[in-house]
Amino acid sequence: MLPPRRQKILAAIVEQYIETGEPVGSKTLMNLPGFDVSSATIRNEMAELTALGFITQPHTSAGRVPTQYGYRYYVDNLMQPAELEENERRRIEAGVDYRSGDPEQLLATAGEALVDFTNFAAISTTPADEHAFIKNIEMVPVSPKMAMIVMLTSTGILKSKACRTDVPIVVDLQETFQNLVNQNFIGRPLSDINTVMIQTLVASLGAKALSMSPLLVTIADLVEAASISEVNLSGQSNLLGYKEYNETAGQLLDFLHRDEPLNMLVSSSSDTDSDIEIRIGSENRYKELENSSMIISKYKIGENATGAIGIIGPTRMNYSKLIPSIKYLTDIINKVLSDVYEEETDLGEEEN
Repeated sequence: MLPPRRQKILAAIVEQYIETGEPVGSKTLMNLPGFDVSSATIRNEMAELTALGFITQPHTSAGRVPTQYGYRYYVDNLMQPAELEENERRRIEAGVDYRSGDPEQLLATAGEALVDFTNFAAISTTPADEHAFIKNIEMVPVSPKMAMIVMLTSTGILKSKACRTDVPIVVDLQETFQNLVNQNFIGRPLSDINTVMIQTLVASLGAKALSMSPLLVTIADLVEAASISEVNLSGQSNLLGYKEYNETAGQLLDFLHRDEPLNMLVSSSSDTDSDIEIRIGSENRYKELENSSMIISKYKIGENATGAIGIIGPTRMNYSKLIPSIKYLTDIINKVLSDVYEEETDLGEEEN
């Protein structure tokens, strides 16, 4: 641990630099409340902090700026989380669609709210649950040989896909389809539905195999889509307004358009015990994010389904204010989705 005076100086440098974006000198610190030591003493302490790697001096005559190590020490040991004001809470609440029981729609509006009140990029993942099961599947005819197949999972994920059949969609076909769904899919874990299972079911249908095959294959496609935790990104153009990205904006935006690394970044946060994770600079593991920080917060639906929501922005971000805001938003998401999940679970038990 740093001695108290160095902690105080480091905290002041981090907070001043976050606020102004300009290197912080000893004279600036002397003018702050509570600094009752000489300028020489402050300079000596700053020199020690520089030698220890907490701050750096961009130019010979300039003040100091925090290093990644300095930000990490500040977040872990010195930061005092800000108390959210009532107007900030209302602003966050206003950005969430309380009426939506669809996790994807709820996360989309929550992401837009994050973009709005942080001015950074927002990232989220749909809930992942290896124990999720199929709650309902319906066929909605839209033309003589075309239908929409709609599937709802136990985690509230709703997927739909158009399916073209080889025969007209008559009442008898709809009844056969619904019977197959009730007998073979409702209440079944998503992990049970695979190509072999579908092929076996089709082979058992005899004369009805031709009419049912396209519909059952569509169900398999929906299950596959629902089993994958999707990454949603919004507000990435906001990052172009920060001078930290003046020379790397193109590389950063190109990186953010690639789903695989983002999915790995966000999903790996679900492996930690903490509900919120702050990754600074190279802790993000990708060169394109070496000047960026990610704040990722986990949400939960029921006992098993988890996902994440958070932000990507420059390392010079107001951690003390953003972390409580993201936590508050996550609490809202937890409550809304958990209420919907419990209502559906209770309804399902009553029906059984």
